[in-house]
Amino acid sequence: MGKVIIAGIVGVILGVAGPYYLFMGSYSVVPWGLVALALGFWCAKREALYAGAVYGFCLSFSFMVAGYSGIQSLVSRFPFFALLGVFGAVCGIALSATGYFLKVQYWTPRRTV
Repeated sequence: MGKVIIAGIVGVILGVAGPYYLFMGSYSVVPWGLVALALGFWCAKREALYAGAVYGFCLSFSFMVAGYSGIQSLVSRFPFFALLGVFGAVCGIALSATGYFLKVQYWTPRRTV
């Protein structure tokens, strides 16, 4: 459970920082994806899915909130931001699952003597 909470905190931090490095263009999503892969590599099987979902939702939602500069109130945009957060959660699950399966496929644990 602790890793899932850490994933959410990292997602919020990267989401809030996101509008400040948008000068990178479409490459700005590369660090987000690498973190999601690392989460899958770091967590156990089911925990990787939960951590990826929480990370993706927190990242997407906080990115939208931090970058919002519209005329209408921010609270009125929360349902739409939450919907985009669900899309981010699906992407986070996919990337963290990929990281987990890469770990299982290529990581050979050291034998203890």
